[in-house]
Amino acid sequence: MDFTHHFRSPIGGITLASDGDALTGLWFDGQKYFADTLAARHTEKELAVFEQADRWLTTYFSGKAPDYTPPLRLRATPFRQEVWDILLTIPFGETMTYGEIAGILARRHARSGMSAQAVGGAVGHNPISLIIPCHRVVGAKGGLTGYAGGLDKKKWLLAMENGTGVPSSEYNPSITKP
Repeated sequence: MDFTHHFRSPIGGITLASDGDALTGLWFDGQKYFADTLAARHTEKELAVFEQADRWLTTYFSGKAPDYTPPLRLRATPFRQEVWDILLTIPFGETMTYGEIAGILARRHARSGMSAQAVGGAVGHNPISLIIPCHRVVGAKGGLTGYAGGLDKKKWLLAMENGTGVPSSEYNPSITKP
């Protein structure tokens, strides 16, 4: 049985999922692949892991790097798991390219190369947004390419992490409404 919980962020509602012990999902409401790993049968319930995740999100949205990670349980192929493990190493306020991640994987597996597109597919299907920071992955020249939550949110998150704020002309206030 899966359980859900909702969090209101400055850039929109967030749905969290858990198996009762660890987070199994965290999605912006309505994002691409929303609840992709959530069991068909689920119920809303208050859990300790949701309290931990709420504290993490509150700290994060205050512009600070949380100093812990709530327990996570990923339902994924070994390749996706490996990509997501690399995402967890990207520091708050920094970015990494799809190609850099592909290079790390190629070196780990003693291969001459790895597909940046395959990495992109894994990044795009990350079921625990923000905590596994897929928004910190950018294109080869630093361009903001792809984000299941929407490029407006990716831009906002990166600006918030860098302490630069978000120019009002690039911010859509409608995404802050519950």
